[in-house]
Amino acid sequence: MTEKQEKILNAALKLFAEEGFRSTSTSKVAKAAGVSEGLIFRHFTNKEGLLQAIIQMGEERAKELFSDIVLEPDAKELLRKYIELPLKVKNDKEALEFWKLQFKIKWELELYGEHKMIVIEEALIRAFDQLRYNEPEKEANLLLTLMDGLATRGILQETYELDEATKFIKQKYKV
Repeated sequence: MTEKQEKILNAALKLFAEEGFRSTSTSKVAKAAGVSEGLIFRHFTNKEGLLQAIIQMGEERAKELFSDIVLEPDAKELLRKYIELPLKVKNDKEALEFWKLQFKIKWELELYGEHKMIVIEEALIRAFDQLRYNEPEKEANLLLTLMDGLATRGILQETYELDEATKFIKQKYKV
């Protein structure tokens, strides 16, 4: 990806999150990125193509976040890493801002992207199976749901005690 494409995507992500996808014009994105509107069309075809590129960017970053977790061979360590993921994001200002903007766009457009969670779900099922939980699939689904809510709340609510919630969940799973 070129530097200009990156500038366009970052400007679009920020504007779509702040003003809404439907309310943001490509000309406004171009102005914020310091490029011509034609360059946006050349690289992304249209506003929907720009949105798809932003979503893809989020999926790539999610893969990066998940890679260390899914490759972890030790079941307890895998669970610990997954449970601490929202803290890792919250403590990285650039990552926090990126995910805040991604969440806002997904809420506005009612997009979830559950397919990106399959690899984590499979890793959690394996971990719970190794730890001999009675119903590893249900336990994995419960933890996915719990962490999704925790991440959302931790990212969007500045005063939320994410440290305490994380500590409690780690105690629950003995990791």
